[in-house]
Amino acid sequence: MTRATALLIQYGYAVVFGVVLAEQIGLPIPSQLLLIGAGGLIGAGRLHPLIVLVAAAVASLIGDTIWYWIGRVGGPRVMRSVCRISLEPDSCVRRTHGMFDRCGAWSLIFAKFVPGLSTVAPPLAGVSGMSLQMFVAVSALAGLAWAGTFIAIGWLFASQLEVVGAFVEQLGSRGLVLVVAVLVGYVAWKYLMRRRFLRKLRIARITPEELKAMLDAGGDVMLVDVRDRLDFEAEPAIIPGALHLSTDELEARHLEIPRERDIILYCT
Repeated sequence: MTRATALLIQYGYAVVFGVVLAEQIGLPIPSQLLLIGAGGLIGAGRLHPLIVLVAAAVASLIGDTIWYWIGRVGGPRVMRSVCRISLEPDSCVRRTHGMFDRCGAWSLIFAKFVPGLSTVAPPLAGVSGMSLQMFVAVSALAGLAWAGTFIAIGWLFASQLEVVGAFVEQLGSRGLVLVVAVLVGYVAWKYLMRRRFLRKLRIARITPEELKAMLDAGGDVMLVDVRDRLDFEAEPAIIPGALHLSTDELEARHLEIPRERDIILYCT
């Protein structure tokens, strides 16, 4: 029996509650693995399934509600801060806002299963003006579905988890090193992809000073403000003569952009 399993059996429901709450607040803790392990212990008759499910769902709801109120009080600017901790900050607001436009409040359930979006969706619900009653109802359902899914996986594969646990115990510290190496490798890969993307952007980048000089000289250019709607509503100021066109509207409104002129896009 591994030390982690012994700890989960001894403190059980408190551990589930604390770890899930910590992850929902934003700490990089893989609570899904804990829920799967708890499901395995449920299959072995060591934990009560209903108490585990309620503990995880309540912790999830508390964390989500905290983020909801942060978004409600802080407004659209909160999303910028939240998205800075995402591995894909360039598309964070756009992806989450697009999901809300398509699915409304029910997108909270889908977001719960997507790493990154699970932290971004609750404050966005607050920013978008969703009522507290609606948010609590849907977020509670999302927490139950999310926790129940991983607990059920652990319960269904309880016997296999015992084999995996024995193997990890044999590896000892080498197993922990392997898991950490995989996580670090994934983060490093995402970081390198982002740096590569930004390098490509620099090839066609123009500084604000260069743009001002071009406009002062009467340059025939078309300026397009591609900020997300939430960012635009937070700071509606726009360069005189520019067209506000979010990336989600490109397909529907692309004819508004003239083809015979140089086009300069900006998003800050």
